[in-house]
Amino acid sequence: MDEQGRRACFPLSGRLFVVDLAERRVRELPAVGAVIDPRLDPTGSRVAYANSAGELRVIEADGSGDRVLAAPDSDTQAWGRAEFIAAEEMERFRGFWWAPDGSSLLAERFDDRDVPVWHIADPAHPDRPAQPQRYPAAGTSNSRVTLWRLSLDGTDPIEVRWDHDAFEYLARVHWAEDADPIVQVLSRDQRRSLVLQVDPSSGATTVLRELSDPAWVELASAPQRDPHGRLVTLEDVDGRRRVCLDGEPISGDAWQVRSLVAVQDDGVLTTASSEPTEVQIVRFAPDGREQVLTDGAAVHGAVVGGDTTVVVRNDAESATTSVTVLSPTRPAGTIAVVAEPVPFEAQPEFVKLGERQLRAAVLFPRDHVPGSRRLPILMDPYGGPHAQRVLASGRMFLEAQWMADQGFCVVVADGRGTPGRGSHWEREILHRFAEVTLQDQVDAVAAVAARWPDDVDAGRVGITGWSYGGYLAALAVLARPDVFHAAVAGAPVTEWRLYDTCYTERYLGHPDEQPEVYDANSLLPLAPRLSRPLMLIHGLADDNVVAAHTLRLSSALLAAGRPHTVLPLSGVTHMTPQEEVAENLKLIQMEFLRRHLS
Repeated sequence: MDEQGRRACFPLSGRLFVVDLAERRVRELPAVGAVIDPRLDPTGSRVAYANSAGELRVIEADGSGDRVLAAPDSDTQAWGRAEFIAAEEMERFRGFWWAPDGSSLLAERFDDRDVPVWHIADPAHPDRPAQPQRYPAAGTSNSRVTLWRLSLDGTDPIEVRWDHDAFEYLARVHWAEDADPIVQVLSRDQRRSLVLQVDPSSGATTVLRELSDPAWVELASAPQRDPHGRLVTLEDVDGRRRVCLDGEPISGDAWQVRSLVAVQDDGVLTTASSEPTEVQIVRFAPDGREQVLTDGAAVHGAVVGGDTTVVVRNDAESATTSVTVLSPTRPAGTIAVVAEPVPFEAQPEFVKLGERQLRAAVLFPRDHVPGSRRLPILMDPYGGPHAQRVLASGRMFLEAQWMADQGFCVVVADGRGTPGRGSHWEREILHRFAEVTLQDQVDAVAAVAARWPDDVDAGRVGITGWSYGGYLAALAVLARPDVFHAAVAGAPVTEWRLYDTCYTERYLGHPDEQPEVYDANSLLPLAPRLSRPLMLIHGLADDNVVAAHTLRLSSALLAAGRPHTVLPLSGVTHMTPQEEVAENLKLIQMEFLRRHLS
């Protein structure tokens, strides 16, 4: 949308549409190429968009005047798009940013010429050639990313300058009204980061703040200035993520701040957690005062425009969403949610397990009578960094409840490395994926068995997961068959040298410098130890965790004479968007686990 909320734009199947919100009229604009990430300028008069040809273009909102702002010099370049690493691992999905007055943009240009070429084949169609893909595997070259100011008046582009050799990742960009742009860059080892102010007329940069951490600098919301000119950042200080003004923390020990919602005259509005499973809206004032706008066992989000705040709440006890509008000039109102209601309510019990007080959700079949029968335990973790499964939102556990209804006690447990519990908790996994994340799942099994001795059977424990959860599931039956008796591993990372630079090197270091760390966290050396049923599932078109991960583990298992099951998914990428495939896949997994845990 534009700043005034008069127009909105969106892409659909590569085509560009603009909506006049007052007139409720939708119009397709004659864009060039397949449209990617269109964005209205703040005035609502024109739309900039990237396209499949690597161009960044602009078109007037009435459909006239489409023109090229920047075009690539080679087939490895693209303008106005986030490169693979930014979108996949740094949560930066944008590649261009409008100036507040709409007269120019900051635009990324990336060049993949040095990134290794991999090939994604479709074995179900041997007549089709394999598709080449640039993939920056751990220890190899990244995209070359630069940032430019592009003016609509046709003047030459101006490059934003910083030391690319020392800081090769472009992490964050923010351009607010009445202020110069602010960018954050990050070193390859992710232990140093600079917050830079950009002079848009020359491209020169000035260091506003330097951040460092012996493990890694956590990337949070984009740094920006408050109305008084002070730099607002989220930084890890004394084990907590805090709001800082010019480097001085203003949020206290009670809160782990998650994101910036708005920077205002009277303080900084954030999402923050005191209890890790709950997310509240909290305003921190420069003098240390705190105002908590929400409460209860729920997950809240918010957006702000002018003096209006819209709060979205997902409650722990139901799958419904409520939306509240807050304004100082009128009573609180609500926005109706007209989504189709879910067919049933999940019934998670939120608990703290073991000596580390692991946050977990435990779900029994909805018809289970306590003490009537002992059910097999099914662990359902993600378990890795940057993802939290156990949050006080009932809608997050609908699939887990469905699995429980098939005759399991399903346990979703967040171990060390997951967000919400402070920076020390997250950094426990440094160099120790396999050791730390698996031990926390082992501890969760023991705690559940002790807490519900008449309802669960610790002699029948299964584990299922996808992506990092798939890695953890396969690891569980390979390394701890005494605890885990069957596993379904979906799209697992089995060899970290095959995963991407930013994520893997953040947690395991550089493979050339620390090969022993990669060996200790690989599943391949564990193949001869398999003694439990293991199903491996992988999309053959996966361009994130490539199918080579599963194929190499399967080859190692076969070489060791260890029987296992492999389910290849033709034409499927990292996740399964096809409804029929997703449904049948889940049924097959449940049947496999029932059969081996009966």
